[in-house]
Amino acid sequence: MYPKARLDTLSDGIFGVSMTLLVLDVRLPDNFEPHDTNELLKGLLGLAPKFLPYVLSFAVLGLRWLSNIQLRSRSEEVSRKYAEWWLVYHLLITGVPFTTMVVGRFASLAPSIWLYAGNTILISAVSFRLLALTPSFERVDHLRERKISLGLLMVSSALAIGWSFVNPSQALWALALNAGATFIDRWSTRPK
Repeated sequence: MYPKARLDTLSDGIFGVSMTLLVLDVRLPDNFEPHDTNELLKGLLGLAPKFLPYVLSFAVLGLRWLSNIQLRSRSEEVSRKYAEWWLVYHLLITGVPFTTMVVGRFASLAPSIWLYAGNTILISAVSFRLLALTPSFERVDHLRERKISLGLLMVSSALAIGWSFVNPSQALWALALNAGATFIDRWSTRPK
């Protein structure tokens, strides 16, 4: 058995570093030397293709982190199997800055979308496995919210992959559907 508090502490660090690394690719070229305001503004506007993947990735990681801290177990310890899947999960989380960099630089090429969306699908799949291995949840309603959120992330990522065959430059917008997780949860629990 492993102390859950130790895993949670490392998880916070991994998410913090991964979320911080995302912004490192949103930068002006080293040889960029604007001579006036217009050139600087043009250079900053040129960062727009990198800014969307950054914001989406920050949101995806932020929502995953919030889901992790919201869904708590009554148990203070976890099994070896849980700890192993937890490591796989965090391996995929640390890959998000790389996939974000690739899609930020090559958003018009479908393989960059496949890499990015494929990683988010794997994150969701491993998250579902972790849910199955987590002992005794404190609140079951948080479990339902988490499942909806993970399912939506998988669906929106698969949609992005499909969309990339038609228009790779717009495919990442499918991930914006993740903002609807809260609305879906509220809709699914409304009184009938």
